[in-house]
Amino acid sequence: MAQSSDDEQQLSFLRVHANRLEFKVATAGSGDPLVLCLHGFPESSLSWRHQIAPLAHAGYRVWAPDLRGYGGTTRPAGLDAYRLENLLDDVDALIDISKARRVILVGHDWGGVIAWYYTMRRPEKLEALIVLNGPHPACFEREIRHWRQLRRSWYMAVFQIPWLPEAVLAAGGAHLIGAIFERMRVSSEYLPNDLVRHYRQQACEPGALTAMLNYYRAAIRGGGAARQRTMGYPAIDLPTLVIWGLRDQALAKQNLDGLDSFVTDLTVVTLEQAGHFVHHDEPRLVTAEILGWLHRHQLRTS
Repeated sequence: MAQSSDDEQQLSFLRVHANRLEFKVATAGSGDPLVLCLHGFPESSLSWRHQIAPLAHAGYRVWAPDLRGYGGTTRPAGLDAYRLENLLDDVDALIDISKARRVILVGHDWGGVIAWYYTMRRPEKLEALIVLNGPHPACFEREIRHWRQLRRSWYMAVFQIPWLPEAVLAAGGAHLIGAIFERMRVSSEYLPNDLVRHYRQQACEPGALTAMLNYYRAAIRGGGAARQRTMGYPAIDLPTLVIWGLRDQALAKQNLDGLDSFVTDLTVVTLEQAGHFVHHDEPRLVTAEILGWLHRHQLRTS
């Protein structure tokens, strides 16, 4: 049986109506706080399959939704549906529907970007923030001006072109989606070919690629980043853990430079033998770092 099918069978899923969408949410545990995990491009809730059970066993309640447009979650039409403010409203609605009294927000890649913005703008619902290979917006804005990051981010400009990126990415059963994982993973042990095929199949579903690419299009055309730049980057006072795989081919390690200027209670863990998909490359180590950090910061279950 395919690994992705095994992963699906080992997880429990909820259907949650929030912010006028239906979210598919992988879930485990029944404790407090809630650990809300946001995945990146081009994944789904299965991105967190190595972390969900250990966190639940440690006494936390874990929710890992397919983000809007991904997997089993509603795919609203139109670029405006993927504006930053709508993504933040999704987080708000998921927290509200969970009825959690305490929330730890976790994000990787695009999920990390959403988590950074949410924590800057709406910190009152959170107890802590954990980000895996997702740059703080102010640091990324600085780094994109340098060749070391610009050469890694060329695809963001290509994604702005109408319909053509969808056609190219969909070709050959979404061959290029598979190539993203095959090129960027450090090891196939925890991100196996069967799971890569699952993500390729997900990308071939009607409207899926347009939804995924609309995150990038709305980031540039939707104005959310520009509005934040005008508002400034308020310091994040919540305990914050950043775990970064240094072999990331998409994000330069210099995105970590100066991060302590924006976060007052910051812990940074760098992993030499992990890349962009750090929680796949070193799943046990990443999970141990998360659980140890939660314990040291007394973000224990009750």
